[in-house]
Amino acid sequence: MPASLVTKTGSHDRMDGDDTLSQAMLRILERGIAGVAPNVAEYWIKATERIMDDLDCTPEQKVKGVVLLLRDEAYQWCLTVKEDTQPDRLTWEFFKTAFQGKYVGASYVDTCRREFLNLTQGDRSVAEYEAEFLRLSRYALGIVTIEYERCVRFDDGVRDNLRVLIAPQRERDFAAQVDKAKIAEEVKRVECQNRERGRNKRDSEPLSFVLSPIKRLELMGR
Repeated sequence: MPASLVTKTGSHDRMDGDDTLSQAMLRILERGIAGVAPNVAEYWIKATERIMDDLDCTPEQKVKGVVLLLRDEAYQWCLTVKEDTQPDRLTWEFFKTAFQGKYVGASYVDTCRREFLNLTQGDRSVAEYEAEFLRLSRYALGIVTIEYERCVRFDDGVRDNLRVLIAPQRERDFAAQVDKAKIAEEVKRVECQNRERGRNKRDSEPLSFVLSPIKRLELMGR
């Protein structure tokens, strides 16, 4: 096969791949991110990266693809970044850092870090608490540096009636720690149900004792 044909075919395949990337991302993320809240911008860039990973995009394709999605002010900002950055430095990681600095911002990251430090289970289920813990822990990588520290901080936020069951075990695997918390939660739920059944049973017992003497008086009066 002639070399020129191979080159044209390879170029054509790349163009088809880029077009598929653009269409898929535009359908899902066509709204863009200009003027949105920091948490929405953060979700946008993560969702964009997830889609491109699913499409097996190279880092270069990721940069090209995300530029195609930007609109209005965000697109102009991206052009400025490209103009002010040497081509060899314009990597996907560089773009993500610049994007987060522009549209997510340090104040949002600081707020999430404080929320993580003050996070407790409260009225959440263990599963809901775990989801929020994992979401906020991304902003506290310098605080939770090893698996054991993550387990300890997770324990600190769990409700007291669950913590007394799982904390003494000093688990060092986070997934195992969460599973134990869920088991403890289920144990407490069953205990609560049993107490409720026992209370309902006791509440119904006095009625039988009240009715029995009345019944006896009725019989004695006959």
